[in-house]
Amino acid sequence: MSETRALIEAKGLRKRFGTIEAVRGIDLTVERGQVLGFLGPNGAGKSTTMRMLTGYLVPDAGSVRIDGHDLATHPLEAKRRIGYLAEGAPAYMDMRVEDFLAFVARTRGYRGAEVRERVDRAVARVHLEPCRGQRIETLSKGYKRRTGIAQALIHDPPVIVMDEPTDGLDPNQKFEVRQLVRELGRTRAIILSTHILEEVEAVCTRAVIINKGATVFDGTPKELDAQVPKNIETNRLDHVFRTLTARQTKAAKGGSR
Repeated sequence: MSETRALIEAKGLRKRFGTIEAVRGIDLTVERGQVLGFLGPNGAGKSTTMRMLTGYLVPDAGSVRIDGHDLATHPLEAKRRIGYLAEGAPAYMDMRVEDFLAFVARTRGYRGAEVRERVDRAVARVHLEPCRGQRIETLSKGYKRRTGIAQALIHDPPVIVMDEPTDGLDPNQKFEVRQLVRELGRTRAIILSTHILEEVEAVCTRAVIINKGATVFDGTPKELDAQVPKNIETNRLDHVFRTLTARQTKAAKGGSR
């Protein structure tokens, strides 16, 4: 596999639910070494897009390639290269943390001593040692989130897609997860969905904002900040986020459809 080829290549993604067109022709390319902050207001189509990128939803149109493997024609090869933290960090709540992670490792094809090695490495990466023997249903929201991150890393994938990875974490936990994302992002392609604009500045090398299922901005955090008027001194990213999404919403209301 080429080291320079984009690890995520999505072209013309579309998805409709009944009369609602949730995603309208999104293109997205993420290279190795990029941490992409994926932003948008509620209902913008972020989670739908991420589910299509990871194979949990089949697009109505468009294509996805993961590390050169077409997700539609070679789904197993593509999915082997993805670590996915879904919204809400779903897990088997009656399982202990280490048993759940071992189960995930086995479903990824690991056997014997390697299962324990993978679990130990994932537990250490996200600091789950204090609760590895607890049932998941007894964990705080923050530790449930960490468990979800651990399962996404269990097979050391080159592509990581995370939907709100710091949701429910306290400030210290957020700091640790952001450090982890920066570290992982040096050698992988990461898509990070977030509502926290400061997170984009803290960990992301690129930002994409979508609204009403379409892309309204794609660039670096510095390029995003550059769109803010000079007289705005505080909450600068909040200002440009509101401006971009409001502009696109107004255009949609006044459009031909």
